[in-house]
Amino acid sequence: MGILYKKTVKLIKFNPAQTLSIGFLCLIALGTLLLMLPFATKDRHHLAFVDALFEATTAVCVTGLVVVDTETTFTIFGQIVMMLLIQVGGLGFMTFGILIALFLGKNIGLQSRLMIQESLNQLSLEGMVRLVKFVIGFTFLVEGVGAIILAIRWASDFGWPKAIYYGVFHSISAFNNAGIDIMGDFRSMTDYSSDITILTTVSLLLMIGGIGYTVILDCLRKKSLKKLSLHSKLVLIMTIILVFFGTSLIFILEYNNPGTLGGLSLKDKLLNAYFHGVVPRTAGFNSLDMGELTLSSQFVTILLMFIGGGSGGTAGGIKVTTFFIIFLAVWSLIRGRDDVNILEKRIPKEIIFRAFSITVYSTAVVFFTLFILTITENAPLNVLLFEVVSAFATVGMSLGITPDLSIIGKLVITILMFVGRVGPLTIAFALAKVNQKPPYKYVEEKIMIG
Repeated sequence: MGILYKKTVKLIKFNPAQTLSIGFLCLIALGTLLLMLPFATKDRHHLAFVDALFEATTAVCVTGLVVVDTETTFTIFGQIVMMLLIQVGGLGFMTFGILIALFLGKNIGLQSRLMIQESLNQLSLEGMVRLVKFVIGFTFLVEGVGAIILAIRWASDFGWPKAIYYGVFHSISAFNNAGIDIMGDFRSMTDYSSDITILTTVSLLLMIGGIGYTVILDCLRKKSLKKLSLHSKLVLIMTIILVFFGTSLIFILEYNNPGTLGGLSLKDKLLNAYFHGVVPRTAGFNSLDMGELTLSSQFVTILLMFIGGGSGGTAGGIKVTTFFIIFLAVWSLIRGRDDVNILEKRIPKEIIFRAFSITVYSTAVVFFTLFILTITENAPLNVLLFEVVSAFATVGMSLGITPDLSIIGKLVITILMFVGRVGPLTIAFALAKVNQKPPYKYVEEKIMIG
């Protein structure tokens, strides 16, 4: 009885959010040290601590904002460090930890399963180890296919050795929604704005990685849209709507803009509008010159970045399901309904409350960070807002201000990328004490709102 009591007390005190946050911080610290090594950079001079910290954070948090150009600054060693940080950060260090434990024949305890649940944002503890095996296998399979397609395409441009390396790096970066490239001089995919093979492959990698492993596994198991869970249906529906919404608006708003779509053929306009409609919700690759976007397109991009991708995947933002639940809750309120219903199912009130909490937390974090940057940086408000939302949503798009940020600005964006990757609520849970619910409720009293 005494042993059982001690284990129960230990479990109650165990805080998965806290452990997850500490794990990401340790991974960032290791990456920072490796990137500061002299042989990690081509000029053999180590990066300044703040720059190395920023680069390690953007890789681990699969964001994509960079203060130095990855290709021209880092040696092959430095680039491989960045690639590994992206892979581990994208899938979650716990996923790799469990994989190693399984190889060593270790038993996966309850605390480890709770960590997986927190890391992959799952609703239930059931099948956690099986999910980890699927995540690892599916990831390597999709990344391998993407790397082969990209390598074949780039073979004629760079030769096979470099093409294979480029294919592997960009496939990992795309699937994990990092958006970090090694094209040089911050060019990203602008040199391939007319290349349907590259833009289509990269965009599909982004979307597959961004919709979430739960949805992918659900689709593979049930193989029928009608049999899918409500979560999977909502993620797929919202993904299609947002891609169409983003593509259409960018096509219309940038159609005659000579700095972006204006000089392209109709086919290339559609291709690049589609690509730009996909990447803001997931990763920061860009085929258009971001600095030439109209103010309206910047606003659309900010909105798409803030919404993000699917829960349990490698995308950032508040997540499409969070956005959709809030929309449904507001619509139900307008119609005078007490319940939030969709596709003949009722959404639990605790999920609705959590969706509103995530959105309020996220909005508060974004605006607080924006306020700080208006003090420390000399840039227009729209440029700073774009940078802040991109960092929080772990997208990596920028209007060109990132390398010119002050030291304080770099540290602020570094913290924001970490908060965005781990999640504002997870950070709050990590800082809060783990308490059991009180065995009582206070008397209700209404207040006037609105």
